[in-house]
Amino acid sequence: MSSSATDPDLTASRQSPSPERPVRRRRLLRRVVIAVVIVAVLAGTAFYGLGYQLFYRDHSDPLRKVDAIVVLGGEHDGREDYGLQLAREGYASTVLISDPYMNNHYHRTGAQLMQRVCSSSTATIEVICFDPDPSTTRGEAMETQRLARQRHWHSVIVVSWRFHMVRARYIFGQCFDGDVVMRPVPRSYPSSLRYWSFQFAYQFGGLAKAAVLGCDK
Repeated sequence: MSSSATDPDLTASRQSPSPERPVRRRRLLRRVVIAVVIVAVLAGTAFYGLGYQLFYRDHSDPLRKVDAIVVLGGEHDGREDYGLQLAREGYASTVLISDPYMNNHYHRTGAQLMQRVCSSSTATIEVICFDPDPSTTRGEAMETQRLARQRHWHSVIVVSWRFHMVRARYIFGQCFDGDVVMRPVPRSYPSSLRYWSFQFAYQFGGLAKAAVLGCDK
């Protein structure tokens, strides 16, 4: 037999894959899928579990008398009138109302409301409306700090959504030197998973942004 001749069985064994290779690939793929599923479940559990604790549950403080009531912007859901109600109940004689609604949907739908509340000062209650710069919770906290220095405020009540309490408290802690009493707007919220998934994601993102930006006092 010539030395250059090739054994057919040897050639076939070299060309055809080992029957164990597809099995190993399937096992590897199965492990990868299982790992991905486990990571997804853990991430989802952490997202919704922590989101529930931080943003769904009530993190309000007991009401007490303060130097001013700060009504944060975001939605005309009764917050402006709630801030005025707290002032009428004697918790503060000054109400600071954020009005970042110019040139947006809430300005068109709430112009009359803002005109009414911003002109509702009385002999015993002063109402101050302001356009925060930037138009964020950070801008609102910075303006509160600026007025606090001018007027010697040492404590405020902050009014906003229930799911905003933790983030707003954190930002005011960065920007405002005084004590903060957090109070949610007395209202109901949708119960859908989609609604709360969005709110959890938005608040987590806002906390991360606040941690990076800090505050210019």
